[in-house]
Amino acid sequence: MTTNFSLKQYNIDVTNILRNGTPPVLYQEALEFEEEAAIADSGALMVRSGEKTGRSPKDKRIVEHPDSKDDIWWGDINVAVDEHTFEINRERAIDYLNTLNKLYVVDGYGGWDPKERIKVRIICTRPYHALFMHNMLIRPTDEQLADFGEPDYVVFNAGQFPANRYTTGMTSKTSVDLSFEQQEIVILGTEYAGEMKKGVFTVMNYIMPKKGVLSMHCSANEGKNGDVSLFFGLSGTGKTTLSADQERNLIGDDEHCWTDDGVFNIEGGCYAKAIDLSAEKEPEIYGAIKYGTVLENVVYDERTHAVDYTDTSLTQNTRASYPIEFIPNAKIPCVGGHPKNIVLLTADAFGVLPPVSKLSPEQAMYHFISGYTAKVAGTEMGVTEPQATFSACFGAAFMVWHPSKYAELLAEKMAEHGANAWLVNTGWTGGAFGTGSRISLKYTRAIIDAIHDGSLNNVDYVADPIFGLAVPTSCPNVPDEILTPKNTWADPAAYDAQAAKLAELFNRNFAAYKEGSSEAIINAGPKLQLA
Repeated sequence: MTTNFSLKQYNIDVTNILRNGTPPVLYQEALEFEEEAAIADSGALMVRSGEKTGRSPKDKRIVEHPDSKDDIWWGDINVAVDEHTFEINRERAIDYLNTLNKLYVVDGYGGWDPKERIKVRIICTRPYHALFMHNMLIRPTDEQLADFGEPDYVVFNAGQFPANRYTTGMTSKTSVDLSFEQQEIVILGTEYAGEMKKGVFTVMNYIMPKKGVLSMHCSANEGKNGDVSLFFGLSGTGKTTLSADQERNLIGDDEHCWTDDGVFNIEGGCYAKAIDLSAEKEPEIYGAIKYGTVLENVVYDERTHAVDYTDTSLTQNTRASYPIEFIPNAKIPCVGGHPKNIVLLTADAFGVLPPVSKLSPEQAMYHFISGYTAKVAGTEMGVTEPQATFSACFGAAFMVWHPSKYAELLAEKMAEHGANAWLVNTGWTGGAFGTGSRISLKYTRAIIDAIHDGSLNNVDYVADPIFGLAVPTSCPNVPDEILTPKNTWADPAAYDAQAAKLAELFNRNFAAYKEGSSEAIINAGPKLQLA
C-alpha cells in the first residue's frame, strides 16, 4: 500500500489513491463509504452491486483495429466498436474518475505461470471493487509490488457513471469496451464486479492462443498422485462445486491455461455462486466465507447478520469472492501437470442425457464446440418448458477467436497427453424439469470419484441409439437404473420424443460450426434418423 502513487500517465489528477489496500483497510473504507456494506456473522463483507447484479454481455465491445481484426470472431459475442468511440468512452470514464476525492488501485497478476502471466492494473471507485480484485487477481508480494512497473493491461472502472446512449454503437447506459492495441478496458454504467474479472479473462483468451497456449473456461483439481482433471461447464452445472473435492487439491475454479508444461490457474481467487449454499452440500465453499470474503447481493438478518442463502429476492446470482487459499486443500502455486481427465458438465433439464458417458476424441470436440446446458422452466417470464443453451467452448461470452481455434488446441493437447473425455449430466432424471428430479449430487460425486479412481474403465458400455454416447451399465455407488435415462421415464415414448427434440436442437446449433470441422467431428453428433 502506497500513498505517493500517481496516475498522471492516464491524465488522472486525483492524488488521494489507495494502492493495493489490505483487507482490513478496505473493510474500513467500505463500511465508511459504501452505502449498504455490512459485516456478516461469518466475518465476510456484504455489499450490493447496484442495479446490475450480473454481467451485461450485450454491452461488451472490442475495438476493430487493423492489427487484430482478422483474429477476432466477430458477431453477437464480439461486437465491433471503432477507435473513436472507444476514446470517447475512455475520456468519459477518466473525466468521471477525476471528479472523485479518492480512487483505489489494485496491481496484480493474471496467470500463475511466471512465463505466461500478465500484469494487470485496476483503477476503481469503490472499496468493494478493490477488495474483489484483491481476491481475484494473483496478489504480488511487497517486493514484487515495489518492482511492478507499468502494467500490461489497465482496467478503468468508472461503472458508477453511465455511458452516453447517443454515442455511436452504444445500446444502453452500460458499456464494457476493450482495446487490444491500447491494452485497456473501460467500464461504464455497471457496478457488477464480475465485469473486471471476465475482462481480464477475455484478454487471456486473446493473447494465449497466439502462443499456442489453450485458455479455458473450466475448473481444475489434482489427485494425490498428481493426476489433473478439468471441469468444463456453464453456470449452474456444478463446475465450482465438483472441483472443490476434499480428496483432491484445488488448482482453480473457473479460468485456466494449458501449456506445454501443464495447466495453470489464471486467478488468485474463486467466485462461487452462493444460492442455496450449505455446509452439508458444499463444505469447502461454505467454510471459505469468512473474514476477507466479499458476499455480493445476499439477504441477511438485520439483527444477527446471518445470511439467508436461499433468499433470491435481490438476484438469483448471489456470489462469494475469496482468495483461493481459503479453500483448505488449495494447491499453491496454482499449477499442475497435463490433465488425465476432461469432464464436460451439462445440466440437461430435458432429462435426456445420461448421468455419465465416455466420449471419443471426435465426440469430445463436438460437445466442446456445442457447449450445451439448459435453462429450467420458470426462471424467465414466458418460459414454460426447458430452454436449450449452447455456448461454444463452454464460455462463448469470453472467447475472442473462432471456437475452432480453441477446439483444435484442445484436440491437439488431449491427443498428445492421452487425456480421457467424459460427458457428465448434472441435470434431470425420470423426466424433464417439472416431472423428473435433479440427479442427486451424491451420485454425481460418486461418478466423478469413479472417473478419478479408474473404476469406469473396467465396466461394460452400451451405445446410446440417438446420441451415440458410450454409456456405462454400472458405476460404483450409483444405482444401475439411473445410468440409462430412458429406463427412468414412466413413458418411454415420451422420452423418445424428448430425445429427438434435443437431438434436433444440437444439430441446428452445430450447423454454424460445420465449416472448419472435420467430417469425423460432424458425424459425432446425434443421429435424428435413429430417433
